Amino acid sequence: MGRMGLLTVGVIGAAAVVAALSAPPPTTASAAGAVSDAVSRNDMAAAAAPSHSEKIIFDGDDDDILNGIDYHSFRIPALVRTTEDTLIAFAEGRASTNDDYGNINLVYKRSTNDGATWSSLDEVVGSGQGVWGNPTPVVDHETGTIWLFMNHQPVGSDPVNSWDDRQVWMSWSIDDGLTWADPVNMSATLKPRTLADGSSWNWDAVGPGVGIQTRVSNPGRLVIPAQHRHIYSDDNGETWRVDVMETTSGAPMEQTSEATVLELANGQLYRNDRPIRTIWESSKRRFVSVGSIGGGFTPYAAASCLLDPHNQGSTMRYNSDDPARLAFVNSASTTTRTKMRIRMSEDEGQTWSYSRPFSDAPLPLGGVGNYHEGGYSSIAKTADFHVGALIEVNEDTSDNENSHRSIAFRKVNLPWIQAGVGEPNCDGGLP
Repeated sequence: MGRMGLLTVGVIGAAAVVAALSAPPPTTASAAGAVSDAVSRNDMAAAAAPSHSEKIIFDGDDDDILNGIDYHSFRIPALVRTTEDTLIAFAEGRASTNDDYGNINLVYKRSTNDGATWSSLDEVVGSGQGVWGNPTPVVDHETGTIWLFMNHQPVGSDPVNSWDDRQVWMSWSIDDGLTWADPVNMSATLKPRTLADGSSWNWDAVGPGVGIQTRVSNPGRLVIPAQHRHIYSDDNGETWRVDVMETTSGAPMEQTSEATVLELANGQLYRNDRPIRTIWESSKRRFVSVGSIGGGFTPYAAASCLLDPHNQGSTMRYNSDDPARLAFVNSASTTTRTKMRIRMSEDEGQTWSYSRPFSDAPLPLGGVGNYHEGGYSSIAKTADFHVGALIEVNEDTSDNENSHRSIAFRKVNLPWIQAGVGEPNCDGGLP
């Protein structure tokens, strides 16, 4: 297929690669025992009492101060669980305003107790002015290394009107997220030069959200969702390649921007993406597709049940044992970002048969007027069998231009979600 390419990564640095690839693998029981234990614990989790908790963990213009910066706002979250069961929450720290441009650093916090408490604010990268954002991490469960992709806009790159204005960078951690390697510019090999019509590929987005490690097809492959493509590695991050998305008949797939990916039980990759505005206007729904790297994808289709206000969303696999479940979070509305809802599928995304709005468990923000929760999100399964969710909060919707933005961390378990609304005919849009 004409535009599908395998582009090998530039040099990361021999010593850094060796260190990342030689990081000790996570200590686990035998494979059979681990699977059996996971199945039994999933069964117990499904039988537990409904449970939820919620708190603000990135607080704009409050006590989240780092390197002398009292951050005005935090946006664009990403959440992963490491091989040591540590939760790492990433965000864009916006120093002076809530704008998408300016002095924006990539920051993070860690939790070693399933989100009960969090570390103080720390930084992956924030050198100089300009934008460091769109955090999109993936955990290598074979080595324990956490790879973190991001977009960078140098000072003066607003608006984005050339290929160099929006770059792809990568960092990594081999110590469970305590420290991070200096980011490396991967644009030359991981950002294509032109779109299908031959015009310059100026704007770009990795994620934002999380990548996956495949278990069924090409086991161990690391996959990062990105605009119009997948970034992937088959050698634990030693080299990274890009596969530009096309349909199985060779047609370009440039109808979406911000992307999510997960692996289905049959080994296919599932994309659930934000359509570009001109496409979104016709349906106001999420766009979905299934396929494989190198083998093509089904044409994007609007998922009739997945309402979308032209915003980012997040997906994950909750479990693989029967009944296997997928989770999806976004604002279930065509007009507002403030109707955040979690949905579950027990048929690999064909339908999303039950859901619950997060508003059933209001944030503990008594006395804060005009705040609304909603916008970008990221989800991960916690070690205590909950869905952990990072969700943006607008602290004053009466003054969107100047309001501080924060990020909440929520935990809900499966029984809490199941106590919501049954929607057996909620069509997921797949062929």
